[in-house]
Amino acid sequence: MSILGIDEVGRGPLAGPLVVGAVILPETERDWFAELNDSKKLTAKKREALNSIILQESATGLGWVSADTLDKIGISEALKLATREAVKSVQSLHTPFSQIIIDGKVNFLKGTKLESYTSTCIKADAKFKAVSAASIIAKVARDHYMIELATKYPKYGFDQHVGYGTKSHVQAIYQYGLSPEHRKSFEPCKSLSGFTKEQKSLKNTTSIGKQAEQAVADYLTKHGHTIIDRNHKTFFYEIDIISTKDDKIYFTEVKYRKNSTHGSGLDAITPTKLQQMQFATLSYLKYQNTKFKNFQPLLAAASVSGNLAHPETLNLTWFPII
Repeated sequence: MSILGIDEVGRGPLAGPLVVGAVILPETERDWFAELNDSKKLTAKKREALNSIILQESATGLGWVSADTLDKIGISEALKLATREAVKSVQSLHTPFSQIIIDGKVNFLKGTKLESYTSTCIKADAKFKAVSAASIIAKVARDHYMIELATKYPKYGFDQHVGYGTKSHVQAIYQYGLSPEHRKSFEPCKSLSGFTKEQKSLKNTTSIGKQAEQAVADYLTKHGHTIIDRNHKTFFYEIDIISTKDDKIYFTEVKYRKNSTHGSGLDAITPTKLQQMQFATLSYLKYQNTKFKNFQPLLAAASVSGNLAHPETLNLTWFPII
């Protein structure tokens, strides 16, 4: 009786499904058996040719787990699920077999009625023809899926890298965000989950704001201030920079403008904003109790424009607390 060979494709990509192939080759050896090998060692043209023959002359089955399901259950459970689906598909053809060989070292049929018939073998796809065949049909099926996916999501180049983390693929993720076919539990997708172009722009804006705050902090330090807090946040308010000099304590709001085309950063200090700054200052001082009891509090708005490394202008305008 024959071997039921099992192999998977798509364990490591950042996008696309996991696919497991299962094959029982004809009992009578064929000439094309000699051409069977690990699918990764075959050319695409050879894989396609062998895939057609295997599907026509062998008992075959495929098990699929989508990226979304994989994210929910994890890679180990996904491998187990896809393997069992592939075996179930082959069993429906009622082709007899005496042994199951799974490529690798984990028996994904453990706990089933087939466990005692199953062996695992590292590099089995290069040692057992049935496993080689399983790797071929899984690889071709998944590649076809990814090529079709490229027409739906052309920006990612799925037809070129079939979901693997190439440089161009990662760059596309950063530029366009994640598609529904990306594995959000895999890095860097996990960290970039929901990382759309708009969110990337927001992140860049936040980074620019931090640089502007650093420029102001450097300016204040250079002019004799001692920085005592940065980005002080509570549920009700936020203060960019708190500094002291002599017997005064300054609460500075930082605003950045690349240029003055649409006005300076100081134009953003509206009466409403000023009231919010006053509230933040009084709340902070109340929280600190007597620590700054003898300090004169002053509000400040710092307008930064130009090159942040070498600011073209750095204007500080003070608003005394009323």
